[in-house]
Amino acid sequence: MSNELYAKGLEIRTQVLGEEYVRKALNNVNDFNRPLQELVTEYCWGKVWGREGLERKQRSMINLAMISVLNRPHELKAHVRGAITNGVTPAEIAEVLLQVAIYAGVPAAVDSFRIANEVLSELGLTGKPLAPPPEPGAA
Repeated sequence: MSNELYAKGLEIRTQVLGEEYVRKALNNVNDFNRPLQELVTEYCWGKVWGREGLERKQRSMINLAMISVLNRPHELKAHVRGAITNGVTPAEIAEVLLQVAIYAGVPAAVDSFRIANEVLSELGLTGKPLAPPPEPGAA
């Protein structure tokens, strides 16, 4: 493990996902899962997220789509928060998830919209629920 690359990855991971999330993940490290946490921090966050070529906002939008398609709700929650941190707006998140509906299927998008809405609500970034549409035939 490259200590420099790990440190860079840890910094980026913390900036994107938040100190509490990363601390919780690292507090659960044991001999069994340590190699995975080191790999994720060093290569995912240090090597790939640390590259030039895409802004963090763009990387977040790509992640939202891929994680939605893979049906990984725990990761999607974390990355919706990270996307907001990286400057992705709720409207942009909705657009990404609409793309998911078209290219990966409506069920994936339905679940992803639900999860994203939960997170956005927790962050105070959604409005009041709309009134339900009128019943057919109601005047």
